[in-house]
Formats: sequence, structure tokens, C-alpha cells
Amino acid sequence: MSNSNDYPEIKAPARAGADGHVPRDAAACAREKNIAATGKEPVSVYVIAACGVAMLAAGAILGSAGNLFDYGKVFRDGYKRTPAPGANEGPPPKAAVDAYMAKGKKVWGSKCITCHGPEAKGDGNNFPSLVGSAWALGETERFSMIVLNGLHGPMSTGKTYSGAAGMPTQNPNKDMTPEELSGVMTYVRNNFGNTKGDVVTVEMAKAAFEISAKRSKAGQQVTTEELTADHLKALPGKIIDPKAMVDPLTLNPVFAGKKAEAPVIAPPPAK
Repeated sequence: MSNSNDYPEIKAPARAGADGHVPRDAAACAREKNIAATGKEPVSVYVIAACGVAMLAAGAILGSAGNLFDYGKVFRDGYKRTPAPGANEGPPPKAAVDAYMAKGKKVWGSKCITCHGPEAKGDGNNFPSLVGSAWALGETERFSMIVLNGLHGPMSTGKTYSGAAGMPTQNPNKDMTPEELSGVMTYVRNNFGNTKGDVVTVEMAKAAFEISAKRSKAGQQVTTEELTADHLKALPGKIIDPKAMVDPLTLNPVFAGKKAEAPVIAPPPAK
């Protein structure tokens, strides 16, 4: 048996202090675990350091998120995503004249309607009417040169519009596409009471861009003299039947019974 003398601290009876607590026991508890009066203890410096490291790591990941999840880096160069089964069925094909006019209507609303008006009648003073216009309904190369380069001087009627400045180019930023040019030309020639009944194709529009770039006065407005001398002809290119079915998205011909295909999504170029 152990001798009580081996533990002298329990031999003496504990006495309460003036406040009713036992100082000796309280001191022992304080040594074991320092608890604040509110029952909470300060956060360890190690916990604070760990949180700081985690926040730095998170910031680094978010800061490089543009590259971390970059599609071009995840997949090899030249890879093209294959559409899911059934996902490549785009809108049904349309008659060529309708598909081209649908594109042309958008171009008209953004580039032409301000001057020529919603009915293409102009105002008679500054902006001419395109209803029954000999230049709009005549040779397609002449018409395309006016759209791409603008016009300075008198028109087919002999009247000069828009004052000394003339008609501005409708491609000032060099961002008009062949699809837009062919669409708006087809739209004007088959709308507003005009019934030309033909389609200015994308192939013809591409030729128009090439012809415009090779003009001796490239970048300047065309004049009546230049139009008559150099552009009184039809644009080169294969003529298509206005009723031929085409893809309304790409304007490419579509075989009978085949639906238009949505374009294949290619990955963005790697940075």
C-alpha cells in the first residue's frame, strides 16, 4: 500500500480562499489549460498560418484560371470536337433567294435603312430611292462597287445626292463579308417592289471584293465615269437557281432530303 506521506499535497486539507474558491486547485487547472473568462481561447498562430497558405494557393489558381482550363491546352492542336448524335441537325434548308434575303435584311437594317429608309425610297434630296433603280437592278459589278466604295458625283438619273460628300462606303472598317454583300444585294434586287428574281451568290461577292481591291483608285469613291468605263458588267461566278435549296447558315447548296448542318466547333487558338 502506498503511504500517504508519498503525496504530501493531499495530506493537507484544501482551504477555500476569501472568495470561496480553492486557490491551489485553480492554479493547477490554469497550468493544465489556460481558458479565458469567456470560455474561448485565442486562435493558434499555426491555424492562421495554414489559412494564409490556403488563401495564397487559391489566389494563384484563380489568377491562372484562364490558362488552367484553356480548351486549346487541354486538347491537342488541330483537334475538332465532334457534335453529339443528333446535335448536328441544323435548321432545314431554304430556297436560295429566301436564305440570301434573310441575311441581306439584317445588313439593310444595320447599314442602309438610316439613309434609304425602311421602304428604300430615300428622301428625294439627299438620299436616292432604290425602288426601280437602274443601278441597283442593273449590272451586278457596278452595283457592288457602289456598295463597297461609295459614290461621288451624279447617279444614273444625273442627280447628285448627299451634297459634295457623296455616298460613303458601306464597308468603312473592311469587315463586311461576302455573305453580307451578296445578301444585301439580293435583298435590294428582290424587295421593295423590285422583282429581279436572281441571286447574287457568295462566289460573285468574293469576286467583287477582288475587283474592288484592284481598282486604280482603290479606297476612293467610285464615279459615274469609272462605273461606266470599268464596271458595266455582271460579276463572275456560277449562277444558281433562286429556288435551289441552300443551308440558311452558310448559304452552301444542300442536297435534296438533307438537313443543314451546324458548323463544327473548332478549339480557339492556343495563346
